[in-house]
Amino acid sequence: MARTCLSLILAAGEGTRMRSSLPKVLHEVANIPMLSHVMRVCSAVQSDKVAVVVGKGSEVVGEVVKNENATASVHVQTERLGTAHATLAAREALEHDSDDVLVLFGDTPLLTPETLWKMREVLAEGVCVVVVGFYANDPTGYGRLLEEGDKLLAIREHAEATEEERKVEFCNGGIMGFSGENALALLDAVDNKNAKGEYYLTDVVEIANSMGLSVKALEAPEAELIGVNTRNGLAEVEELWQKTARENLMTLGVTMQAPHTVFLSADTVIEPDVELEPNVVFGPKVIVKSGSKIKAFSHIEGAVIGEHADIGPFARIRPGTELSSGAKVGNFVEVKNALVHEGAKINHLTYVGDAEIGSKTNIGAGTITCNYDGMNKHKTTIGAGAFIGSNSSLVAPVKIGDGAYVASGSVITEDVPGNALGIGRGRQSNKEGMGEEIRARNAALKAERSAK
Repeated sequence: MARTCLSLILAAGEGTRMRSSLPKVLHEVANIPMLSHVMRVCSAVQSDKVAVVVGKGSEVVGEVVKNENATASVHVQTERLGTAHATLAAREALEHDSDDVLVLFGDTPLLTPETLWKMREVLAEGVCVVVVGFYANDPTGYGRLLEEGDKLLAIREHAEATEEERKVEFCNGGIMGFSGENALALLDAVDNKNAKGEYYLTDVVEIANSMGLSVKALEAPEAELIGVNTRNGLAEVEELWQKTARENLMTLGVTMQAPHTVFLSADTVIEPDVELEPNVVFGPKVIVKSGSKIKAFSHIEGAVIGEHADIGPFARIRPGTELSSGAKVGNFVEVKNALVHEGAKINHLTYVGDAEIGSKTNIGAGTITCNYDGMNKHKTTIGAGAFIGSNSSLVAPVKIGDGAYVASGSVITEDVPGNALGIGRGRQSNKEGMGEEIRARNAALKAERSAK
């Protein structure tokens, strides 16, 4: 029978050093809140129950929790009296039978499912308490994990450690796992007889040992356990997340000319044989299919890019856009909420919004779909094989038929039938000799101004 698991996430920290009115765990890494990263890791290790302890900003944090997992429970820590106290704020969740209880933190977005699976494996072997630690390049300030053989004896805070204990490089990562059978009893045994008068989760290690229960430490990479407390820390974690995500994509067959200049979102999907030039940014909800090329300085969000599409440079693809196979969106083109069919070309200096562009249609430079009347958005529909001349304004709602032409410089306010030529501009007239007259008038005006 599969072991049941409760993932309990402590998200109650205020993070005052963030200098922000936003709760710390809602600050984003890869365009989603740090808390969302942790909750998704819990889902990946098949947590039967997820409980989140919140503090300041509990309502807005609770909304994020429910958006990530509608069945997750939210528990409020009304007083900040330490990590064990925060954990017991979720007593109701702890009282339900679970084989494994994992206590996590909402500000560690680099945590991976692999580490949580290892914790569960250790607990399945009969261990009562497992603590995740890391070997630090500089352990100063970290609590030390004091072991005897494969047994974890205690977690000693740096300030309280002896000189000999401070030589230990194996540090406390904060994340702990409990056997469900003993979790609540161990937490209830924690007291606040310390300088700060708080209830420390780390005390559980010595309590478990005093009860003759098995306690072990598990090693994880230091980067996974980084907790964010400042804006600098947030930037550091973002950089590490991006680096890992880029490396994963390149391993799967994506080409990046300058990887460190490409920025991804947590849900970015890029298929093999896609080529990314420098300085490309992917906002949320982007899928790029095989064989496409995204050229330099392009920004894409909320869009699906079809196979062998060609984007940029300096293109902006906004939400609701779907580019079909072989579509072309060139430099200084903005596309929003538009379906661009196979082989259509929007080469340069153009805005296409709330539109459908037929296959193999060509949109000339400077074309605008005028989709907004000040209150409502309207759709422009252009058929297959059409040709829209440069510097044209298509005033929606309007339809351009298959194979139709729109003359350059036109303002189109009525439908253009298939294979017709639409012209919406004033007739040209030439005034003979007027050029000399204009120059003479301008020269006289300039001389008059210079004389003053």
